Amino acid sequence: MIATRTLIFAALAAALPGMSAAQDARNQGYLVDSYGNNITTSSNTGLCWRDSDWTPARSVEPCDPVARKAEAPATRVAAAPPPEKPKAPPARMEQRKVNFSADTLFAFDKSVLKPEGKAALDEFGRQLEGSQYEVIFVTGHTDRFGSNDYNQKLSERRAHAVKDYLVSRNMVAGRITADGKGETQPVTPAGDCLGARSAKVIACLQPDRRVHVEVTGVKGPATSSR
Repeated sequence: MIATRTLIFAALAAALPGMSAAQDARNQGYLVDSYGNNITTSSNTGLCWRDSDWTPARSVEPCDPVARKAEAPATRVAAAPPPEKPKAPPARMEQRKVNFSADTLFAFDKSVLKPEGKAALDEFGRQLEGSQYEVIFVTGHTDRFGSNDYNQKLSERRAHAVKDYLVSRNMVAGRITADGKGETQPVTPAGDCLGARSAKVIACLQPDRRVHVEVTGVKGPATSSR
């Protein structure tokens, strides 16, 4: 076997002038010429003559294609979705209660709004601007002087006078209800303001003479009470 390998090497050396068996670390396993260049089988293929020491592990290019590991494609990291904008909290449904002194809105024992009464209702309307309301309840109240029937009707007239004025200021009539309670719901303690009708007792009963306004379903800053 050794003799045969020697003959093959000698035959190749005779057929290819300048061929050398000298090898460096780069070309181990291939025949090289005296300049250290690989000897190719032909100018067209570019393949090199292998010697008996060649193994697949010694393959080099361009003599032999070197198998390369396929590079795994770079993992694409999906872009994170943009953060969601914080949602506005749902508007809170509120209830507002305002008591207007009847003495501010009306003259004593009357149901026609005074200028200062209109000014007070104008301020109330400004406080509701930009808000949304479901319904406004207007309730009139009187003190204990007078008959029950008279006081009931007076409280109703005053409540309707307030409603009519609010409607004239562009509030929705269908969302305003007006009612009277007469003298049935006083706020002064039972033992106070005793005595017959007099200027002093009438002044003491002033808190009972009022128009109560209650707004429900309002969204927005709360209004102040009077």
